[in-house]
Amino acid sequence: MTRADEKLARIRAGRYTRSDFIIADAKDGDMGPSLTSTGPNRARDGSWSRYRTRAEFLDQIQAIVEQDVVDIMLTSASNLEALHQRGVFRTSKVKPAIRANDTTDIWVMRGATYAKRPSRPFRSASLSHVATGTDAPAPGQPIVGTDLGLYSITFNNDLDADYASLEAFSAFRADASANRFKYFLEVFNPNVDTGIDPALLPHYVNDCILRCIAGVTQAQRPEFLKIAYNGPKALEELAGFDPGVIVGVLGGGAGTTRDCFELLAQAERYGARVALFGRKINLAESPLDMVATMREVASGNLAPSEAVRAYHGALQRQDIKPTRDLADDDVVTEAVLKG
Repeated sequence: MTRADEKLARIRAGRYTRSDFIIADAKDGDMGPSLTSTGPNRARDGSWSRYRTRAEFLDQIQAIVEQDVVDIMLTSASNLEALHQRGVFRTSKVKPAIRANDTTDIWVMRGATYAKRPSRPFRSASLSHVATGTDAPAPGQPIVGTDLGLYSITFNNDLDADYASLEAFSAFRADASANRFKYFLEVFNPNVDTGIDPALLPHYVNDCILRCIAGVTQAQRPEFLKIAYNGPKALEELAGFDPGVIVGVLGGGAGTTRDCFELLAQAERYGARVALFGRKINLAESPLDMVATMREVASGNLAPSEAVRAYHGALQRQDIKPTRDLADDDVVTEAVLKG
């Protein structure tokens, strides 16, 4: 069992402590923004002139796995294959996972306008190949890639678009069952105007999530959820409704360092048990130090403001220039965290 498996088992059994909080690094941006998702190749003085190459990006992922702080590493299927070829997960307690679908609302390549229309379902990855490396696995064939993936849906209060998304979700569950493949369910906030009152929108999302899994038996339910943090009230409502539904939050934009730690602390306080952060880690001046400090916040050892100071201290010891000075980086800028 990986560390994530052990933590999920304790959470489901009602034995959660803050040391069981699950941190996932979302390094799957090559299936959305594509090339730019690797992040800037920064010098110690903060300057940069190009994005990381794929090899440099894989080096970064490997370093984070070997640090052994995160519990789940989420990548594309092709990058997971490359990491396995390097032997990155051979003896690791970090659980590898892949993005199992790539809906059109994450197609945000340079110049693209796909995300301005209601999300449509699409899948690139083959579950059988990711799991066993074959088209038609034999019964009991061992897992060679991973048996865990992220499946994403975006509801837009659009009958045709949402119907197509749910049909695709049904087909995915059947495929996952056939391949002994587990998944966690990502539900983004709507990517287009829905006509719903903004104050009601978080509860619309909660209702959509619970409605779409209400007809799904335990064997086909997600391991946990990945959702936007829409404030304390909405998160408490969802996390408190059914203890069998484990709720996780996504990171969103890079923001300030305080935004990262504040989101982590608030999410845990109001019922989340998983954090899946991408840009907040990948765009940090020192991703390894960001991850290490996130763990201290999740475990309750550091308050968010204390964590910002600790992170800046780590940067100073390595002579890495921060993007913002300490005072500016210790400011909450994301509106949902200020309520």
